[in-house]
Amino acid sequence: MAHYPKQWLQGATLGESIACELRLQIINGTIKPGEIISENRVATDFGTSRSPVREALKTLSNEGLIRLERMGAVVLGLSLTDVEELYDVRYLIESFVQQRLAIMNIDELNKKLLQMIDKMELAMKYNDPVEFAYQDLAFHEAIVTAAGHKRILHLWTSIRQIVMTVMLLTTEEIFSEGEAKLFSVIEKHRTIVRGLQSKNTSTIQQVVSAYFADSNRTLHVSLPQS
Repeated sequence: MAHYPKQWLQGATLGESIACELRLQIINGTIKPGEIISENRVATDFGTSRSPVREALKTLSNEGLIRLERMGAVVLGLSLTDVEELYDVRYLIESFVQQRLAIMNIDELNKKLLQMIDKMELAMKYNDPVEFAYQDLAFHEAIVTAAGHKRILHLWTSIRQIVMTVMLLTTEEIFSEGEAKLFSVIEKHRTIVRGLQSKNTSTIQQVVSAYFADSNRTLHVSLPQS
């Protein structure tokens, strides 16, 4: 994946778009830890002024991917440990929100989630990892949003862009493993819906724990080591 998917950038500012491109290149290892990112070079590459580049670099610094210094931005990268910790945060968020959803009316949410799973199956049929990853992200985001917890949503938003990028890269690896692997990913999402439908907090917790344990295994074979 050389470039960030254009359909994922709709409504984004130029600074946000630049951040997305750089984030992808840092996480996939194209830009390596220790390298210096020059404002002037990035501005030239994107045919823009330095202002949106500064916006992008500030975002990446806040995410811990770079360190801003006088000579430029030093790339810190995203190690496997960083990604594991990111998934720990996702696990904590989804454990909380899914338990919260157990006492709420979520009939409309369940319909929406099943529609997203159908779109994932369609993306698999047409060999479209970008759309598959997008629907995967939308699935989890719908669950987090439905819980109606402002602070949890704020926490999710703070990690959303890195999660999206990691998800894109891991999905490409999953597609390379063939249909059986993709079917197993889709079934994992159906299991989440069944857990929510059960309204049983113990069942929900078991499903969430199993989901993220399996996702953690996928990470170890999908991302570059740094």
